[in-house]
Amino acid sequence: MCLAARAGFPARRANRADLASTRMEVSPMDLAMPSVNRRRDAWPWRLFATGASFVMFGLGGVILCALVVPVMSLLSRDALVRRRRARAMVSRAFWLHVQFMYRTGVLDFRIDGAERLGQPGQIIVANHPSLIDVVFLISQIRDTNCIVKASLWNNPCMRSAARAAQYISSDGGAEMLEQAADALREGQTLVVFPEGTRTRPGTAPEFPRGAAAIALRGARVITPVFITVTPSTLTKAEPWYHIPYCRFVVQLRVGEAINPARFNDAPMPIATRRLNAHLHQLFLKELDAS
Repeated sequence: MCLAARAGFPARRANRADLASTRMEVSPMDLAMPSVNRRRDAWPWRLFATGASFVMFGLGGVILCALVVPVMSLLSRDALVRRRRARAMVSRAFWLHVQFMYRTGVLDFRIDGAERLGQPGQIIVANHPSLIDVVFLISQIRDTNCIVKASLWNNPCMRSAARAAQYISSDGGAEMLEQAADALREGQTLVVFPEGTRTRPGTAPEFPRGAAAIALRGARVITPVFITVTPSTLTKAEPWYHIPYCRFVVQLRVGEAINPARFNDAPMPIATRRLNAHLHQLFLKELDAS
């Protein structure tokens, strides 16, 4: 799946008085440079559509939890069937939400390599620049587990759906690590954001060792996903209504698979440190190149 649309930058406009006073200082090249702070791409509409996206997400969560999940639980007594249906339901709901944001002009997006996601025993490791990263990732995988923040696990709009999908709460400590490793050993796909929270703008991502420890305990393959959001928005440091001056672009690049067995020739603590350092350096390199 690959959708991309980037708006061109309009030339800077200058009035005659400014040109007269700076004629000797401003070159034609300067006048052709884009005004990066000028609002465009129907900014008022995008502000409205962004707010509508949040409302739609909340309403969709309420509908899933109040109606869809209870009905699905009545259709089958098989726990595995219910889990697969719940995950497919969440994936489809997230896909529809991405389409809503795209069609209303809130964002553009590009996803490269989505066909390599969703393998048995695959741990998907991604950086976390914005609020909607998990929405994009899960929208591409019909049946995946995910480690979610405790606040989302207890959120009234998502609680029933998250529990029906048997997602893993991030507040479990050592128990959480074992739950995640068990899921991988069973052949589930698992989405993990090693940072545990969104990256602050202008800072490099920091990786605690949790994701590496889980991967070495149960993963068959490690797949990195590099996420960029340009211009930066929906970060931890800003409210939703501080939308960027132009339509932002979300890009997901699926990296080359990593065999965790490469790091298993040492005691677990050492192997975990080595794998974590490898992942951290890989993300720093790839994100810097982006």
